[in-house]
Amino acid sequence: MSEIFILGGGASGMAAALGAAAHGPVTLLERQARLGRKLLATGNGRCNLSNTAAGQEHYHGADPAFIRPALAAYPPAAVLRFFHELGLRTAEEYGGRVYPRSDHAASVLDVLRIALEQRGVTVRTGCPVRGLRRSGDGFVIDCETGRFSAKKLIVACGGCAGGKLGGVTDGYTLLEGLGHRRTKLYPALVALRCASDYPKALKGIRVVARASVLRGETPLGAETGDVLFTDTGVSGTAIFSLSRSVSAGGAGLSVSLDLFPEETEQTLLGDLRRRREAFASRPANELLVGAVQNRLGLMLCKAAGVSGGAPASALDDKTLAVLARRLKDFRFPVSGVGGFDAAQVTAGGIATADFDPETLQSRLVPGLYACGEVLDIDGDCGGFNLQWAWASGLLAGELR
Repeated sequence: MSEIFILGGGASGMAAALGAAAHGPVTLLERQARLGRKLLATGNGRCNLSNTAAGQEHYHGADPAFIRPALAAYPPAAVLRFFHELGLRTAEEYGGRVYPRSDHAASVLDVLRIALEQRGVTVRTGCPVRGLRRSGDGFVIDCETGRFSAKKLIVACGGCAGGKLGGVTDGYTLLEGLGHRRTKLYPALVALRCASDYPKALKGIRVVARASVLRGETPLGAETGDVLFTDTGVSGTAIFSLSRSVSAGGAGLSVSLDLFPEETEQTLLGDLRRRREAFASRPANELLVGAVQNRLGLMLCKAAGVSGGAPASALDDKTLAVLARRLKDFRFPVSGVGGFDAAQVTAGGIATADFDPETLQSRLVPGLYACGEVLDIDGDCGGFNLQWAWASGLLAGELR
């Protein structure tokens, strides 16, 4: 009978189980019919499993410094070494993002499942935990399929994001039942909803831009990367990284897109003047042909008050200046974010103040550990959340 139990068969739970297997028999309990469903969906099915630039500046929560010991013990290089030893080949792409060389998330899950089997970890799927209590110096775990006793327990149930893929509130409920506190939960790494017809009219267009979230004229955050227009707002990697600011930022926010972050407004104005001459006889709203996607060009001209009724030669410098400003600040109000089902990550969680960052053991309940998304730690888009999952899982699995 196992004395070490892991609750949750996601990324952090599997890492914790593999680490804990060195200390005795391990049982991994997973509520779903299979391990790692959310893992298979990450990175659009490619699994962005780490980022070589992982550091405190990429993490959020009441105390982002909490992640330091875990990332010091298991930095990206150590995590990649861990996976290479399991047989996974990896490739680094732009921005330090690391993917499996096969370009398929299933490769990551496959090597983890094989390793669990080889290290003798007992895996029980379809086994949701309904109750958890302290008993002597151990724990009693009540599942729909039976009752278990554990000496050591690692809670790795994940967060409530991605409900269709297994996101639940189980971990919060179980840990709160043992005296732990939970911070407010927000969807993160999720698309923004915009109170404007612009994004809907541009649905399907993808650009590289510097996106900023603003309250009035005060920036709350900015990120450069992919921006995808949708029928309800904007999505893409740059937007995902800003969504936490919107979730926690309240009302009165807007998103601004700088479509040419590498150029100044004055440089763009000079280019527009040259275009006015080059396209003198063409309709004025065709001024941006060749500079941006045609549908986006027409919308930018509309936003600047440029219609197609007059030739480009009729545009005065004042109008061109307004258009140059729109290229640097294409702005629309934000009405909110997509819900938890659409989110990739949960911001907020179990308060880290009640856990020792050096071991991830509870300060309140000896023998109890927690790791991964269930804690009040979330990372930026780009592999930072999975890096935290592996690092925290492996650290918790040391059972110190």
